[in-house]
Amino acid sequence: MRILVTLLVLAVVGIGGWQLLPSQGNKDRTITVGTTDAVTDLDPAGAYDAGSWALFSNVFQSLLTFEPDGVEPVPDAAKSCAFQGGGLKTYQCRLRSGITFPSGRAMTAEDVKYSFDRVKKINSDVGPASLFSNLASVTADNTTTVTFHLSAADATFPSKVATGAGSIVDKDRYPADSLRTGTAVDGTGPYTLSSYTKDHKAVLRPNGHYEGYLGGTGRPIELRYYADSAKLATAWKAGKVDVATRTLPPDVLSQLNPSDPNKRVTESDSAETRNLYLNTRAASPLHDVRVRRAMAWLVNREQLASTVYAGTVDPLYSLIPTGIVGHTTSFFDDYPAQSVAKARALLTQAGVSLPVRFTFGYGIGRGAGKEEAAELKRQLETGGLFKVDVQGYEWTDFQKRWAAGKMDAWAVGWVADYPDPDTFGAALVGTGSTMSTGYSNKLVDHLILNSQQFGDRSRAANDFRDIQADVAQDVPLIPLWQRKEYVVSIEDVGGGQYLTDGTGVFRLWRLTWI
Repeated sequence: MRILVTLLVLAVVGIGGWQLLPSQGNKDRTITVGTTDAVTDLDPAGAYDAGSWALFSNVFQSLLTFEPDGVEPVPDAAKSCAFQGGGLKTYQCRLRSGITFPSGRAMTAEDVKYSFDRVKKINSDVGPASLFSNLASVTADNTTTVTFHLSAADATFPSKVATGAGSIVDKDRYPADSLRTGTAVDGTGPYTLSSYTKDHKAVLRPNGHYEGYLGGTGRPIELRYYADSAKLATAWKAGKVDVATRTLPPDVLSQLNPSDPNKRVTESDSAETRNLYLNTRAASPLHDVRVRRAMAWLVNREQLASTVYAGTVDPLYSLIPTGIVGHTTSFFDDYPAQSVAKARALLTQAGVSLPVRFTFGYGIGRGAGKEEAAELKRQLETGGLFKVDVQGYEWTDFQKRWAAGKMDAWAVGWVADYPDPDTFGAALVGTGSTMSTGYSNKLVDHLILNSQQFGDRSRAANDFRDIQADVAQDVPLIPLWQRKEYVVSIEDVGGGQYLTDGTGVFRLWRLTWI
């Protein structure tokens, strides 16, 4: 999930010119984009991560999408969508005409129904089914009209439809009850996936048959995937990529010079967050809430941000980040400064043997994960109260381990699915959350459902404030930091700012030669 609060383009010389007058001579020249984000799966029913959804933004269509910097979804594969009957439980869309799959078959409402039904039916442990927990049924009323029937009012449902979870697939090419295997993709987005090599590259070609919200498609793109930030930095410095995003190492980001004539730098505030998730199940040594509160007293976010991240992230003190409706500083209010004494008192009350030993996992290659884990281990072991066993895992294995509850603690970044505080609610702290901490609080679940009833999202602010207060007391997670987004490109490539505009849409089609 990625929400952009403000956008600051640090290299602006000639920006209007290159947006309006791209070089026609370079029209068919490929733009290479480097990233450390991994793709979990090419099937939209089996992936719920930033790397996969970045690719889905370009090769699939959803009924709705977001305009740059937008907060309300607009029609894409649909020509219109609206709630029916004056309530927020029935949502209907009418398809745009002329959309065809690579096979040449026209998209119909049956394909839309099929796509949503299979996400729920497959219910992959690392998939997006949780986003549609209140979707009771979908009906294809005719070839062009599809209706969603919700079990509870949900003003945020259109935003969920606009995400990668709402990607529409060809019902003739994707099995109904299992994930599609192989490297083929049959979507209707602005690009076709010409070739794909896992963990190496994705070659995208403009889709000449695209019909949707966009006025047209972009330049040919080659997405190159790097195992870690250091390898991405090496590729950037060696001129092997034209654009580098998500994520260069902190020491490289902190030294970027916007006045360098050989590159363009985009820095933007965002609401991408990172939390330390805690296993609350009975089998974990972190089951007792007093143990988790003791951990909260030992985390020093300022130290983490300044040492590991060289000031390229900001300390975060609550579930919902700064700049989003309902944001509070609940963890600062409850745990204002590192205190070994308060942590020790809680552990004494809990009657646990010291040091409390627990496992801590992180994803290998995911930014500064290894360095972050080492710093958190140092902080949590202050005073001899805890003993932390740190282990790094390959990204897909890491996802499966936290989904199965095989770690006691794990640090994960969260990129906004859509620009609304709801995206930090059920997915992270609701019963059966994507982060699989085992946490369940009936009051929190009630507040999440209640917040979804308000079309005017400012009216949900009080619910989100209460959710954050409860989370700070229950500590199923400990907020760590809020990211600043950086995109760097060579001087000849423009449009990099549209890769991090805060809507969760990775707009590769906006990249252009200038």
